This record gives sequence, C-alpha cells and structure tokens, in this order.
Amino acid sequence: MKDLKHIHLYEALLEQTANDLVRAEKDAGGIAVGYTCYYIPEVLLNCGKAFSVRLRAPKTGSLDISQYYMSSFICGYTRALFERAFEGGMNFLDFYASSDTCQQMVRVVENIRDLGLIDNPRFGWGIIDAPLKISPHGNKLYIEQVREHLLRPLAENYGVDVSDEAIRAAVREHNELCAIFEEISELRKADNPRITPREFHILSLVSYASPTARILPYLRETLEDLRAREADPVSHWRARVVVVGSELDDYDFSEILENCRCYIAADRYCFGAYPGRQQIPLRNDEPALDQVCRWYLETNQCPRFMSQDKIKGRRELIRDLAREYRADGVVIEQAKFCDFWGYERTLNTQVLQEEYGLPTQGIDREYVVRGSGQLATRIQAFVESIEFKKMQKDHPDHDSTAEEGTGR
Repeated sequence: MKDLKHIHLYEALLEQTANDLVRAEKDAGGIAVGYTCYYIPEVLLNCGKAFSVRLRAPKTGSLDISQYYMSSFICGYTRALFERAFEGGMNFLDFYASSDTCQQMVRVVENIRDLGLIDNPRFGWGIIDAPLKISPHGNKLYIEQVREHLLRPLAENYGVDVSDEAIRAAVREHNELCAIFEEISELRKADNPRITPREFHILSLVSYASPTARILPYLRETLEDLRAREADPVSHWRARVVVVGSELDDYDFSEILENCRCYIAADRYCFGAYPGRQQIPLRNDEPALDQVCRWYLETNQCPRFMSQDKIKGRRELIRDLAREYRADGVVIEQAKFCDFWGYERTLNTQVLQEEYGLPTQGIDREYVVRGSGQLATRIQAFVESIEFKKMQKDHPDHDSTAEEGTGR
C-alpha cells in the first residue's frame, strides 16, 4: 500500500513531547495541560484556551538520574517522564494533572515540584483522589476531586473557561475526533485491512499528544485517504490479535508485531482506542461535568478497580473485542514493575485461555521496545502456536503431541 497521507508528519510530531502543534498552540495563548492517566478526563482539559498533552518521553536513553531519585525497580514510563523533566523537556507545561491511581506517578509529580524542574513561573499541578469502585458515593467524590483539583485551578490561575457551555463545546470537538477513530477502527475488521497496526498506533498516539483543534484537520484528510485507499492484493497476515495492557506509547511495539505478520485488530491499552476514542453522549437535563466524569469512571478499564464486577467486566471486554474484531488470540503487555498490570497480566493470561478459550500471550516489556529481538521471538512463537491450533481445528483427526506452548 502507498504511504498514508500525513504519516510522516505524524511521525515527526511524535519525535518530541513539545511538538510543533503544541508550540503553535502555546504561541497562540493556549494553556498546556499534561496528564498521564485515563482517570484524568482528557476532554475536560480541552476547555476554553486549555489543551491536553498526554505526556510521553520519546527517544528515551539513559535513566541514571531518575534511578537515583526513584530507584530502578519502578515503572520505566514514570522514570522516563522524570528524566525528561530533568532534561528540560517539559518546560512547556503550564499545569500537570495527575491522580493517585499510581503512586509511582505521584512520585514523579512530587519530585518535579520539590526540585523545581519545570522552568515556567506559572507552572502548577493538581492531584485527584480517585475512587476505587463505581458507586453513587464514588462518582460524587470523583466529580468533586476533578472540580476542586483540576478545573478550579485552571479557571482561577489561568483564566480557563470551565463553564457548562465550555465543557459541552469541548465534548463536541472530542466526539468529532472520536468519530474519525471509530470509522478507522471499523476498517480493522476486514480480512485484508487497508490500515496497518503501526499506522493506527501512530494515529492514536498523535491524537493524544497534540492539541485536538490543530490535529483534527490532518486526521480528517487521513480518513478521506483511507476511504479511497486500496489494500494489498493478497493479505499476508498470519494471525489477528487484540493487544491489552498498560501505557504503550512506543509504536515500535506495533511494528514488531507487524513484522511478524501479526495484525493488531483492536487495542485496549492506555493511549489506545479502548477506552479513550469513543464518543461521549451528553444530555441537556444534567450538568455536563457530572456526565463526563461518570462516563470516564464507568468506562475506565484500569486494573486498580478490584471489585469482582470490574475484574469480570475487563475480561468480558477483551472477549467481546476478540469476537467483534475476529481476533485469533490476545497479547497482554505490561510495563516492567507496573504493580497493577503485573497481577492483571499474570492472572488473565491463564483465565482468558482456560475460561474464555482465547489463546493468550503475556509480555513483560521495557518502556522502550525498539530493537527488542526477544519480543519479536516471543510474538513469532505465539503466531506459530495460533497457526497450529487452526490446523488442529481444520483437521481434528490430526495426531500430534508437539503443540507449541502458550507462552504463559
């Protein structure tokens, strides 16, 4: 297939956190609000003149400084963000919106604050106390936390319009962005899709990492290009999978699977399509803030939710995605030393296979996966095991005791 329109621009934008569109919005008077978690409602950070930037640390190299302050036994994503702040790569931020969902990430915010790493005189931060379960009380707490620790500081210290009208306008813009991704996601259901895993991952990332108003015109043109694009004459994909897991902002991960001829039909990870790129319904008989907060709380798939209904719901969502997108198996990836996803990956790798009949591969990965030969080897073996299972299904009388391992 020919190169997707604007794909090289998107790659360039993902080379740095403060990309050209972020800087252009800053120069126009925008307030840059960084965030790192789905518990922080992205759409609310795009009210008025504020704009959201999902924080990343592209081209991460040495983590010596962050390891000194935070040890080497915590998530590489948090260490990379702290290292980038130390290098001056986050000085564009006006506000850092965080939550206590991950104590490792809270330490990043605290270290940035205590060491004065953001060279911006008006830099501020807010940390919300996020509920552990969904209930009327939890929803009320969530709304109050978002209002007091995020919206109020943005309004009082930066003049951001956080009125009901401004929130509804932000939701409309967000929904237009999500409608584009919903249509593109439908293309992934085809036997021979006209978009590759690497391309979708790049589109998804750039939509989180750039001001919505500035990236939308490019994404509209990319969608038009995809509508007219023709797939390769013959599909070369050996297996289709759903990728599930923790924060994943290195699109080289998708490229590794692509090179193994393993198609990512759907994704349920932070910075991905589920959740995050679905339209938010709003009614007129209730404050927009209440509806938005309830939406983010109810659609949140973080393993921090430990109630039985949420645990079961996360597994059923994976099952449903596999059915809808006709996936042959599931890849559960986890950033090393991620406490919540560590147990989730270990348990669900077994449960999805034994109770849901889904071939599942668990992967423990570094924040940066570029050049990971070990990851490629494991994916290749998983693809081969899926092919073997297909062969057994097509030929039930085939006698063999050499089935591949599941990669638990």
